Amino acid sequence: MRHTSSSAHLPLPQSSPGQPAPPRSDWATLRRLLPYLWRYKWRVLAALLFMVAAKLANVGVPVLLKELVDAMTIAPGSAQALLVVPVALLLAYGLLRLSTSLFTELRELVFAKATEGATRSIALQVFGHLHSLSLRFHLERQTGGMTRDIERGTRGVQSLISYSLYSIVPTLIEVTMVLTLLGTRFDMGYVWITLAALVLYVFFTVTVTEWRTKFRREMNELESIGQARAVDSLLNYETVKYFNNEGFEARRYDQALERLRKARLKSQRTLSLLNTGQQLVIAVALVAMLWRATQGVADGHMTLGDLVMVNAFMIQLYIPLGFLGVLYREIKQSLTDLEKMFTLMEKEREIDDAPGARPLQLDGPPAVRFADVRFGYEPAREILHGISFEIPAGKTVAVVGPSGSGKSTLARLLYRFYDVGSGAILINGQDIRQVTQASLRQAIGIVPQDTVLFNDSIEYNILYGRPDAGHEAAVAAAKAAHIHAFIERLPQGYATVVGERGLKLSGGEKQRVAIARTLLKDPPILIFDEATSALDSANERAIQAELRSAARGKTALVIAHRLSTVVDAHEILVLEHGHIVERGAHAELLARGGVYAGMWALQQSGAEAPASAPSSAA
Repeated sequence: MRHTSSSAHLPLPQSSPGQPAPPRSDWATLRRLLPYLWRYKWRVLAALLFMVAAKLANVGVPVLLKELVDAMTIAPGSAQALLVVPVALLLAYGLLRLSTSLFTELRELVFAKATEGATRSIALQVFGHLHSLSLRFHLERQTGGMTRDIERGTRGVQSLISYSLYSIVPTLIEVTMVLTLLGTRFDMGYVWITLAALVLYVFFTVTVTEWRTKFRREMNELESIGQARAVDSLLNYETVKYFNNEGFEARRYDQALERLRKARLKSQRTLSLLNTGQQLVIAVALVAMLWRATQGVADGHMTLGDLVMVNAFMIQLYIPLGFLGVLYREIKQSLTDLEKMFTLMEKEREIDDAPGARPLQLDGPPAVRFADVRFGYEPAREILHGISFEIPAGKTVAVVGPSGSGKSTLARLLYRFYDVGSGAILINGQDIRQVTQASLRQAIGIVPQDTVLFNDSIEYNILYGRPDAGHEAAVAAAKAAHIHAFIERLPQGYATVVGERGLKLSGGEKQRVAIARTLLKDPPILIFDEATSALDSANERAIQAELRSAARGKTALVIAHRLSTVVDAHEILVLEHGHIVERGAHAELLARGGVYAGMWALQQSGAEAPASAPSSAA
């Protein structure tokens, strides 16, 4: 049974977080694009010269054709028995035809570097800007819709440049040249007919296309929604399978496709109306021009060559003019696509370097201090309530507590994925808001609780900690993380591709890869966020020894659920509902008989025995 959009109870996602920005003007979009092209100004100017030369040659063709036809006209009653073809005119005619194509190709050849360079610069800037946006943006984004916007925008750059420089501007130049020739060689009647047709054509095209632009925007939105829905569903393939919801996902996707189908049909109907109106204007103008030229020949004040020239001019002019409507629509569509991408580029960075920010200054393992830190992901809901503690240089501090108490938030704040609401985080006395983010994150290494890997080889994912380290360093890090033997058993070894988000590996294997790449980075500050939560007991003990060795002489923050992993910490903080309720060394906390002692007794009794995930990569 086919499901259609009648399933109204299934909500469609928005294409992007937040309220949609109001549409910008076309001129504002063009102004954003021009600086990218102006870097290649000499190529732009050279391309314009070749374009003018091509149009001069193109306009010269009908003029030469007139001379050729007149030269071949035989007077009535002439005794001439042999018609001598004017060879020079034929050669000149062929040369002009060749020149038109030659100058056009030279224009495209010269301008190709500018087009491709501008496209590359914009795509790279968008990519860099997206990486500079806050974690909040990336948690709220919909990958499918966003990538679709970027793809359409970069393609729109090439389309806009190509259509405007290669089609619109040349046509306008040719119209000017043709009108000048018609006005000087004949009478102004031809000019007024042509101008009236042009004005009516442009007015009709612009009016209808402006009206149609909203349908294009609607199509873009619905296409992004459908793309986002499809990508999100495929990325969560296992979850879909777990809950047997293939049909549910198909119905939601079909709902998006049905809305897109209706929008496309509406767009096609208005397109047919536009095309019909344009062709009507052109047809009426052509008939009027040729009727006037035919009358001129019949009256004797125009030659047959003049009629041929007028006809050639009209064909040369109105055929590209017929495409001018299509080109204008494409330009409007490209501007609409660019608008989406430029809007994305203008999203403000929630977390940015302060003016005059300097690199973090370190001369060894630093001391890290949280000073009365308050923070909430939403203003109305505070997560951390005045947290204060210090990790002495080269020491390890552990944070334990129930889920949702704010433990992982500490790591995100230290990485400066978010800024504190009040208070400060200091590294060797330097407020992390006053140093560059690049230097801050270079000094920190993390083994996260939820490890996500690139869809590339195991070696690539390990070397991500230090991309220029080389194969031997990757092997050494893998041995330290106790994953080398497992990798060696795989048919492709270190070249084994781990799949989307590392799904070909078990949770424990992914976590060991994460440990290996952090060990390879070798930063002075380490964060272990449930670093061994997915490991079995035997591997956990081995990895714990390596982690203790890696943390020796470094400043480490350990976030843990299993208390057995933090017994050697310099200080243990017990966090509950964003408050530090206990602090001290392991033995002190046990002797106190408080919250920590109760958690220890519960875990020692086996009430929270960890489970390990099976491997699927082998």
